[in-house]
Amino acid sequence: MGKITVETCDIEGLKIITPAVFGDERGYFMETYNYNDFKEAGIDMEFVQDNQSASKKGVLRGLHFQINYPQDKLVRVIKGEVFDAVVDLREGSATYGRWYGVVLSAENKKQFFIPKNFAHGFIVLSDYAEFAYKCTDFYHPNDEGGLKWDDADIGIKWPMPEGMTKEDLTISDKDRKWGGIKDLKEKA
Repeated sequence: MGKITVETCDIEGLKIITPAVFGDERGYFMETYNYNDFKEAGIDMEFVQDNQSASKKGVLRGLHFQINYPQDKLVRVIKGEVFDAVVDLREGSATYGRWYGVVLSAENKKQFFIPKNFAHGFIVLSDYAEFAYKCTDFYHPNDEGGLKWDDADIGIKWPMPEGMTKEDLTISDKDRKWGGIKDLKEKA
């Protein structure tokens, strides 16, 4: 292996991947994805779609999940910095309802592997950020679910961008309307 290092998290299945970066006076080179390296690290997936978004400071996207067509995701930041957070929604999981978060940035070049059946979201900490991710299933517009980003029952400790408060965040109308994890359990 050697081209990536993989850290496990305290929630089974989540992994933080740091690629080897080769730099010189010209800049740097790194492999962001190599099937063989990822397979050796226990991430044996077929990614079928790549997505990218751009957001300004204080944008919070999420927490999103797919209902009938869940996706494994490999996420990273190619410009700027975000705090990326996930919530375990796997039925029968010992960590159901627990969250985990990690700072992803163009500088640290870390990637975050998120298995199926996790809610996912991020907040932009830098002035601007570009976020890229691979998915193992295609996007189905009528299959999206979500959780309230500030659900007290989950308790994500979102860091606020410098000089901002919760009231300053930019959140879509859709993301403001999601219910909490208790609502999700009641529907099941």
